[in-house]
Amino acid sequence: MDLPMIPAAKPIVGEEEANAVHSVIMSGMLAQGAEVKSFEDEFAAQLTPGTEAIAVNSGTSALHLGLLAAGIGAGDEVIVPSFTFAATGNSVALTGATPVFADIEPDYFCLDPESIRASITPNTKGIMPVHLYGHPANMDEIMAIAEEHGLMVFEDTAQAHGAALHGKNVGTFGTFAGFSLYPTKNMTSGEGGMVTTSDAEVARRVRLLRNQGMEIQYQNELVGLNNRMTNIHAAIGRVQLTKVGGWTTTRQENAAFLDANLEGVVVPPVADGAVHVYHQYTIRVAEDRDGFADALRNEYKVGCGVYYPIPNHRLPSLEHYAPGLELPKTEEAAQQVISLPVHPSLTQSDLDRIVEAVNAVAKAGA
Repeated sequence: MDLPMIPAAKPIVGEEEANAVHSVIMSGMLAQGAEVKSFEDEFAAQLTPGTEAIAVNSGTSALHLGLLAAGIGAGDEVIVPSFTFAATGNSVALTGATPVFADIEPDYFCLDPESIRASITPNTKGIMPVHLYGHPANMDEIMAIAEEHGLMVFEDTAQAHGAALHGKNVGTFGTFAGFSLYPTKNMTSGEGGMVTTSDAEVARRVRLLRNQGMEIQYQNELVGLNNRMTNIHAAIGRVQLTKVGGWTTTRQENAAFLDANLEGVVVPPVADGAVHVYHQYTIRVAEDRDGFADALRNEYKVGCGVYYPIPNHRLPSLEHYAPGLELPKTEEAAQQVISLPVHPSLTQSDLDRIVEAVNAVAKAGA
């Protein structure tokens, strides 16, 4: 009997989300409105206390509008990791500024403070750490570097809902943060994003930018975009917000089970004082990563992903910003990482099969 595939990721939506959407549809108020405002208030109170939250239509929009609202534009440089999804570098490039790619810490896959220091120039205006896979970046060091050099910090929190460092939630450190609410993130609104900030003027400018540059209809204050979130999407997000805490606990429990039972691979460490929310559970395989992943999928029906096989500074869309750049830790990670399922839909039988598969493939390749 063929085994069913264990999915690498799985959106969790059900009757409560459907009922919430139905209520909005029946109200006739479909576009941005009261539902969005409630979602913003609840999101900030639960995940980024002390900030304002502004809902937009994607995580990329959250980063893009946040950067524009912070004054980033042509002639500026923003230091970003190369080992991340392209949206990080894209958001900087879309402002007319230059993404400057830096290397990562090999344990946590986040920006290396020493590489940040080496990347600072007179044109540097900000640093954009990514809390990759749900593990917080080294914000203590990054904030110290920013203060020393008079730089802003913009957090890419797309994968890190509820992550924290030394008791402080991600999304509350810098000038602004950008969350993604894509279907496979730790919580979703179907599609969407959220900007969080404690700077009232940045918050106001993001609200203007997402809505054609106006707070009052037809009184456009600046050139803006249409990056609004709908009430339909906000209704989904509000329901998901009531569940994400429990889902995070399950992700952490599933990750702990894999930590305790996997053999022959490097499991993801967690820094002292860090709360990892495991958007991805990412192992390292020293030899023939692609063959290892193929064996998991094809022989054992264990879904897995490679995030990310091509560093941003090697992508055709972004490589012109970094001609000849060498980032050895980034290159090594791109050749070795595999992300295994830890999502809340997994059963104990699924987890046992993941362990059996990984250990068998690792042993066969030893």
